[in-house]
Amino acid sequence: MGYREDVKMVKALADENRLEILQLLKSGEKCACVLLDELNITQPTLSHHMKLLCDCGLVNYRKDGKWMRYSISKEGSEKLKEMINHYFM
Repeated sequence: MGYREDVKMVKALADENRLEILQLLKSGEKCACVLLDELNITQPTLSHHMKLLCDCGLVNYRKDGKWMRYSISKEGSEKLKEMINHYFM
């Protein structure tokens, strides 16, 4: 990974709502409707957060009817671990 990609990932993690989203997704795939209920935020706000998390590769998504379903990306998690090891280990 390059610095630009690393910064994108770090910025995606630098928000309370996005960290809470990742915490919720730890237990498995969730529909956007479930995330909306759990977080008590608006749909446009959730969309913004999910775009950042998906664009940096930490979260995967799939369309299910009119809803989006989100899950933690195993590949993204591995990239994050590699990045942390690169800078701190």
